[in-house]
Amino acid sequence: MSDELIRAAELIHGAGALLVCAGAGMGVDSGLPDFRGGEGFWRAYPPYAQLGLRFEELADPRHFADDPELAWGFYGHRLALYRRTVPHHGFALLRAWGEAKPGGVRVFTSNVDGQFQAAGFAHVAEAHGSIHHLQCVDGCTDQIWPASDVDIDLDEATMRARPPLPSCPHCGGLARPNILMFGDFSWVPHRTEAQLDELTTWRRENRDLVVVELGAGQAVPTVRRYAELASAANGALVRINPREPEVRHGRGVSIAAGALETLLSLGLG
Repeated sequence: MSDELIRAAELIHGAGALLVCAGAGMGVDSGLPDFRGGEGFWRAYPPYAQLGLRFEELADPRHFADDPELAWGFYGHRLALYRRTVPHHGFALLRAWGEAKPGGVRVFTSNVDGQFQAAGFAHVAEAHGSIHHLQCVDGCTDQIWPASDVDIDLDEATMRARPPLPSCPHCGGLARPNILMFGDFSWVPHRTEAQLDELTTWRRENRDLVVVELGAGQAVPTVRRYAELASAANGALVRINPREPEVRHGRGVSIAAGALETLLSLGLG
């Protein structure tokens, strides 16, 4: 084992609690597409390359009002993809390590895919919301409800959804995913806020935690900044990232590799 892996294994083994902080790179080993940059997104979704539409342009709440078939084509496809994706073995390893700790395990993630819940994690703070939950486009209510009955009929040649589209059970208008999108002033945050409050309370009760951060880039640094804050007191940060593994001021362990490869290499069982 490299010195970095040995140090990471020591930190995880000796900690009283485990905080997993995960970005989009965590799902790559499960077969989920890498949306990094326009080219990566367009490889995953060729019809959008023909239209010249980037991820940031599609993840815009205004499409639900202006072109709902386009909006639900994008999110409907992703919802179906995430439902059928099986979390890779690294999720099970992290869960086992965390559940063996006196303080247990918590997750902070920018991912909206529900992979941690599918892998059996009980406490997940979803900073950007969840594709598996819906809210009203028109804001008739601030209620959030499961998307369990949503099944989008998609024209995969155009990536546009066919009616009927998901509707609000209160007003009958259009529904949208409860996801914080780009330039989103209509997102209903209270589900995520409750998750974050629970996580904050847990952190205060578990000062001897180790933070394992996986697949979190700098383009949208939500996860990286949270991981750095949570590990600021003791420097117990393990940053796993094949492209951007650097830690600031030497405060942590830097591992330039993928999530599953690294977790298997730590030798913690």
